[in-house]
Amino acid sequence: MSGGFLDQIFLRAKEWLLSPLAGAPDWLIQIISSLINISGVLGVFLTLFALISVLERKILGRMQNRYGPNRVGPFGLFQPVADGIKMLIKEDVVPARADKVVHFVAPILVAATAILTLGVIPYGRNMTAFAIDGGILFFFAVGSTTELAVFMAGWGSNNKFSMLGAMRAIAQMVSYELPLFITALPVVMVVGSLSPDTIVAAQDGYSFGILPHWFVTTPWGAAAFILFFVSGLVESNRTPFDVPEGESEIVAGHMTEYSGFKYATFFMAEYFGMFAISGLAVTLFLGGWHSPIAALNFIPSYLWFFLKLSALLFVYIWVRGTLPRTRVDQIMNFAWKFMLPMAFTCIVAAAIWHYQGRGLAGWLWSLAVIAIVYLMLSRLLDTSKKFAPRTYRFAE
Repeated sequence: MSGGFLDQIFLRAKEWLLSPLAGAPDWLIQIISSLINISGVLGVFLTLFALISVLERKILGRMQNRYGPNRVGPFGLFQPVADGIKMLIKEDVVPARADKVVHFVAPILVAATAILTLGVIPYGRNMTAFAIDGGILFFFAVGSTTELAVFMAGWGSNNKFSMLGAMRAIAQMVSYELPLFITALPVVMVVGSLSPDTIVAAQDGYSFGILPHWFVTTPWGAAAFILFFVSGLVESNRTPFDVPEGESEIVAGHMTEYSGFKYATFFMAEYFGMFAISGLAVTLFLGGWHSPIAALNFIPSYLWFFLKLSALLFVYIWVRGTLPRTRVDQIMNFAWKFMLPMAFTCIVAAAIWHYQGRGLAGWLWSLAVIAIVYLMLSRLLDTSKKFAPRTYRFAE
């Protein structure tokens, strides 16, 4: 049901809210409309943040054969409320020699950055909070200021551990931002637009009514999606790449000197960044709000978007509960020696697919290019010969 009542219910609700302003100046209507959009995005993602904070602990508990939160409210669902109250009433400790202004601004900046990136993602048909032509460019430009906020947190704390943790986090984030940007370029090249709405529209349609025209169904799209997702894991400081902020260690990286609600703001920003990266992955590679088969088009578009987003968030949690933390040298080697060359390969493969007419021949040629480069990198980066056989010695 393209453009049906349920599909456009939120748009109709917004029009109803704006109807009393029919005779008002255009600038006032635009301001009120923007405030409604901002309130809607914040309301949805603050609710999702509260929900996933308890669901993640529930899912990890299930994976590790233990109980998750189960005391506060029915099935432990009120745990986020208890966590919020706890963070609000905890003492805000600021080091005596810290730069108090920088120390205060850093968590605000990192949260504002994550929230701004959520504004350009299409959540459904005609449901982009701020539809701008350069939405993809805006997303990456604003997202890049996260490094500045992390540096401010480390520097403003006047603590060597915080500063070292911040520098390690920045090095890791800059290294993986390059693959993150470059894997988005093939989609932009193929579509010929930086607008997220145009990119989603380019993935409309089905072959035989069951095979969607999503970019992830092409060899270059599948490879770029995996690289993009891994880079998003690193950008979000999630396991197995949470080296700057190891949860099992005493020192919490650039957040060492933060407590109370400032620490909670960093925590919230991490999840908002995870929502933004996952939402952009859905937009670029998974067809955005389009349904997987034509027969399911009657389901509201925003439900499809959030189902795909939920699937990616589940994989984030699954990876956290499965993989051990990697060493920082392994993370950096992986970025510069494997991720970056493969990201450039995706651009070449997408160009071949496009100029071969986007047919079967282009599909096979792009698959061959990606497979050849992958095998070459796997052979060149083989580390099995660098380690001697491990000998175990036991006390007698």
